[in-house]
Amino acid sequence: CHVVTHSMGGVLLQVYAERHPECRLGRVVMLAPPAGGSEVADRLRISSLGRRLLGPAGCEMGTSAESVPKRLGPVSFELGVIAGSASWNPWFSAWIPGPDDGKIAVRHARVPGMREFLMVPCSHTWIMFDEEVIRFVIRFLREGTFVPRPGEPASPAVRLGPMA
Repeated sequence: CHVVTHSMGGVLLQVYAERHPECRLGRVVMLAPPAGGSEVADRLRISSLGRRLLGPAGCEMGTSAESVPKRLGPVSFELGVIAGSASWNPWFSAWIPGPDDGKIAVRHARVPGMREFLMVPCSHTWIMFDEEVIRFVIRFLREGTFVPRPGEPASPAVRLGPMA
């Protein structure tokens, strides 16, 4: 079964796969996963309003060593990760060092054990609707790579990154 997740859905899939090793996943693409947590969750969970906005699961998505994403081991399935580097939210982005999608830092989207990593100029909420992202997702599910075939044009806005 091939799977595409967005945001915390990637963490949920990792938790499920760790708890159910008999589950046979095919290829997986995670869009903007908070694999290293989110500084936005760190900041919002401090206040009662922030905790209500995040909910109990969102409060577990912080960057501390005790957070759920930080306690997960490397994935055991074929995984491609696509992280966004454009934000529509200047307030949240001010809390996040480095490139981010308005909720997740690009550096926190890297998942241990992933096969490929891609950074695109998209925001967290809208990354799943981007036509180019959709093409990359389909390519990875079919071929196990984001890399264009020989002769196929590569997008100048997209950056394939190192896996580590």
